Amino acid sequence: MIYSLADLVLTRRGLRILGRHLPCSIGKGGIRADKREGDGATPVGEHRITGMLYRPDRLAAPQPWAEPIRPGDLWSDASGDPAYNSHVRAPYPASHEVLRRADPLYDIVLVTDWNEAGEADRGSAIFLHQRRRPGFPTEGCVAFARPDLIWLARHVTLGARLIVRG
Repeated sequence: MIYSLADLVLTRRGLRILGRHLPCSIGKGGIRADKREGDGATPVGEHRITGMLYRPDRLAAPQPWAEPIRPGDLWSDASGDPAYNSHVRAPYPASHEVLRRADPLYDIVLVTDWNEAGEADRGSAIFLHQRRRPGFPTEGCVAFARPDLIWLARHVTLGARLIVRG
């Protein structure tokens, strides 16, 4: 496989981009090829960065294409729902994640195209975001220290490949 300098290459040891190594946390279920909703795994494969969300009350837009997270912004994790694995707005009665959190974990969110079609039980909300603390696993996302995430958000391009290797 040939990589571009702008590719994000993720292994269990961290993420490489533009010659830098960024330590990160992955899903508590490890890196898996058979990702399922609720398994806590980070899906193996080639994914694309399809968007960026950020908290405008906490920081400036890292990129001109970043979209603000507003009150009432949610992400559907209701497998089988027509809006599964997509950005939705409150009120939304099905299962979901709140994007505008009290903690800083979603101050910047890089959205991937994992299960963009919303296929039931394939998993949802695979994001790159801020970590809780070093070594603390995610529910399947990839999480970084805040300074590393800000650097990444300022350097990543829309459509960049996130290559996850097991």
